[in-house]
Amino acid sequence: MATGDQKRDLGHARHTAAHLLAHAVTDLFGSDVKLAIGPAIENGFYYDFLKDTPFVPEDLPRIEARMRELVAADLEMTGRAISRADATAYYKERKQPFKLELIEGIPADEPLSMYTIGTFTDLCRGGHVEHSRQVGAVKLLSLAGAYWRGDERNPMLQRIYGTAFPTQAELDAYLVQLEEAEKRDHRRLGKDLDLFSIEEAAGPGLIFWHPAGARVRSVIEDFIRSELRKRGYEPVYTPHVVREQVYETSGHLATFSENMFGPLELDEEHYRVKPMNCPGHILIYKSRPRSYRDLPLRLAEFGTVYRAERSGTLHGLLRVRMVTMDDAHLFVTPDQLQAEFENTVDAALTVLRTFKFDDYKLFVSTKPEKALGDHALWERATKAIMAACEHAGLKYEIDEGGGAFYGPKLDIKVRDAIGREWQLSTVQVDFNLPERFALTYIGPDGSEHQPVMIHRALCGSLERFMGVLIEHYAGAFPVWLAPVQAVVLPIGEDQIPYAERVETSLASAGFRVEVDRSNERLQKKIRNQQLRKVPYMLVVGKNEVNDGTVNVRSRAGEQTTMTLEEFGIKLRDEVASKT
Repeated sequence: MATGDQKRDLGHARHTAAHLLAHAVTDLFGSDVKLAIGPAIENGFYYDFLKDTPFVPEDLPRIEARMRELVAADLEMTGRAISRADATAYYKERKQPFKLELIEGIPADEPLSMYTIGTFTDLCRGGHVEHSRQVGAVKLLSLAGAYWRGDERNPMLQRIYGTAFPTQAELDAYLVQLEEAEKRDHRRLGKDLDLFSIEEAAGPGLIFWHPAGARVRSVIEDFIRSELRKRGYEPVYTPHVVREQVYETSGHLATFSENMFGPLELDEEHYRVKPMNCPGHILIYKSRPRSYRDLPLRLAEFGTVYRAERSGTLHGLLRVRMVTMDDAHLFVTPDQLQAEFENTVDAALTVLRTFKFDDYKLFVSTKPEKALGDHALWERATKAIMAACEHAGLKYEIDEGGGAFYGPKLDIKVRDAIGREWQLSTVQVDFNLPERFALTYIGPDGSEHQPVMIHRALCGSLERFMGVLIEHYAGAFPVWLAPVQAVVLPIGEDQIPYAERVETSLASAGFRVEVDRSNERLQKKIRNQQLRKVPYMLVVGKNEVNDGTVNVRSRAGEQTTMTLEEFGIKLRDEVASKT
């Protein structure tokens, strides 16, 4: 696992690589190319350009070759402070409108700096390596469109993505991972397996679950509900639209309004489509007086919320405008906070391990710049999270400024089957919203006290979780999750009645089974079900009909003959053990 220093050094190398990318582009295509921004990102870097004749994929090898020359030249990176007037004059002379707009947007009291590497100079805050050779091995990956500053009202730029690693071996390993990730892309598999679609007629970022995808989602929901029942949660449902004043009280209008749909007007009042479930659960808590004997109160909802994400940020199931949270909010006394937090983290880890996410890391995310509430409350909540982790023996890292606007949180990030990191579960401690909504309970002393809230999502959102699962399993869901667990394949029409009896018997036992009644030859039927990634194919011919058996072919290619009862027991055991 990379240390903080290693991550920073890699980030600096990739930031420098972005400068080298712009250097190479201006070397090859001239100064008429308009430069925008070029940051380091999680797995590499990019730079945004505006060019009269757009780049084409065939340009990338030329640009990459020039970048490699610049890396090999071991050019020095130097920086200097510059006045606002000089920076403006520099970019006016070079006719670079995006740089001029960036300068205008920087606060007057913030110093400006320029960095030079080779013959290329760029406006930049810094964070680089000292010499270009320290960038390491570079690779340009793709071209994409990107609106200037992410706003569709602004010009469409071209973004060149790349990556850099300290060694060629590390770069090669990453490229193999990318190749595998492309095969596992949930958008392609979602279409191939008929799991979901995003319909242009309805709008981007809105998910239509097809029967197969809905089955998988339903199994996930049922499993989580069963876990919640064991842990004392109560199910609730809340409206999708409420008066705007609710979000004024919660602080969402002040901190999150750009991501909210609405307002909608009804009876001369403003309503908002809910972006979060927590205010609704708070209103349920407030619906009657509460005693300390009522606490902890654990309210859970698979609640769909709506976020006005910009179209350029949407990505399949991973970034959507309709977000179904496996949401819950716990209202606890201060004395109950640590035990309830530990129990919630245990529930999250239980869920993740069940889906075979055994490699995970925990991050305590602290107060962001845009936050509500008194600093002392934030400190208290953050220390409560750390104490709960330490008491439970859980190691964690600090994510400075990564908390929600109303409280710090614990994020659980997992590694999937090919080593990629995903943020899924989250648990938050909140003293702020109980204060803003004036929540109380009557304590043993007969006085009013303020409860503490715990916000938690075990798998994050169902959309994102499904996207990650599809890629984690490469579409080959384990038996307990598979939309269809077995398909009966009659060799000829004479065997269809027996195949239907097999289907009925297994379906009555609660299994998801179909009969392939097509006129295809057996090998084509088998191939079709392999493409659907069905765990088991049950071939039935004359011998199976006479013997009351099924010829079982697994997705992995294993083959055996079993009685129907034996296969039912096998299927039952695999579903029960979640294998």
